[in-house]
Amino acid sequence: MNEALLRSLTPSVLAILVRRGADFAAAEDAVQDALVEAVRVWPVEQPRDPKGWLVTVAWRKFLDATRSDAARRRREDLVDEEPAPGPAPAADDTLQLYFLCAHPSLTPSSAVALTLRAVGGLTTRQIAQAYLVPEATMAQRISRAKRTVSGVRFDRHGDVATVLRVLYLVFNEGYSGDVDLAAEAIRLTRQLAAAVDHPEVKGLLALMLLHHARRAARTAPDGSLVPLAEQDRSRWDTDSIAEAVVILQAALARDRLGEFQAQAAIAALHADAPAAEETDWVQIVEWYDELARLTDSPVVRLNRAVAVGEADGARAGLAALAELNDSLPRHTAVAAYLHERAGDLAAAARLYAEAARKAPDLAERDHLTRQAARLNASRLNRPEGDT
Repeated sequence: MNEALLRSLTPSVLAILVRRGADFAAAEDAVQDALVEAVRVWPVEQPRDPKGWLVTVAWRKFLDATRSDAARRRREDLVDEEPAPGPAPAADDTLQLYFLCAHPSLTPSSAVALTLRAVGGLTTRQIAQAYLVPEATMAQRISRAKRTVSGVRFDRHGDVATVLRVLYLVFNEGYSGDVDLAAEAIRLTRQLAAAVDHPEVKGLLALMLLHHARRAARTAPDGSLVPLAEQDRSRWDTDSIAEAVVILQAALARDRLGEFQAQAAIAALHADAPAAEETDWVQIVEWYDELARLTDSPVVRLNRAVAVGEADGARAGLAALAELNDSLPRHTAVAAYLHERAGDLAAAARLYAEAARKAPDLAERDHLTRQAARLNASRLNRPEGDT
């Protein structure tokens, strides 16, 4: 059973049904029924035209469901419109599905779930496992999202920026259950990049590839976090890095800079350094300046403070940090790092411990706790009179 083929065909089959006039929610249900039928039939006899087979079966499933409705006249019209069996149309409306699933009326979590279901071809169970919620909860979320977008015109031009934000949310979920959401986000972004000529789509794809290339080195065998500066760079995926750099250079050449391109440029500079101490921090600060100009994001300015601390010294980094609200997430962790770089180990240890108490997840909390313990042990082992 070629599961990858099924998932790749799902969005175009769904788009064909919607284009023919099927309601989105009903069409999506029909496509899921057709996929179940394919899982049953294809291992015995895979059709010569898999896409055409799925379209035919999904349309019949849709008609079967429609026949149970009270709207007889509309039902008869749809029956009359049933196409003759044959090759499926070559046109691919997948791009419109991206825009539909990232509709601004949906919450981010609903947009992500609907994208994974309608465009990614994942089952409700797989999505629920990835988000660590009960399957019934995820089913309700997807049902509400489908109802929300059911009345939306399918041919309306969508917002690329919204689609990219949804895909980036998928990527940042990483891995949980039996679905690797980071890899799934890369697959979907590749698909989008093939369908739309937009430098920010290429920028996001490059950013994902660069981050994903470091995945194997990001955690130790015991599951603990490994900071970027301490990662074994021989474990980075150099093929993904090289591909990302080519994609990014082509996007930047368009001279339409966006936030994902700027983020990817920063990630590329990290990837280009043979060792942490050879990182071009001056150029990274310049890219953070561009990114701050594009987004006006306090989180970007927080990351910029770290880069300034590396490029111009810890005191300069602390001065940049002082301009930001200390309630920002990870502000305390950045302060701890910069105080350590400045040689103030007592303050750094105290701040690491405080940051650990605020950490959003267990892995980060454990990492910060170890940093505090390391500095406290170092201070205890210092000769008397040292600070």
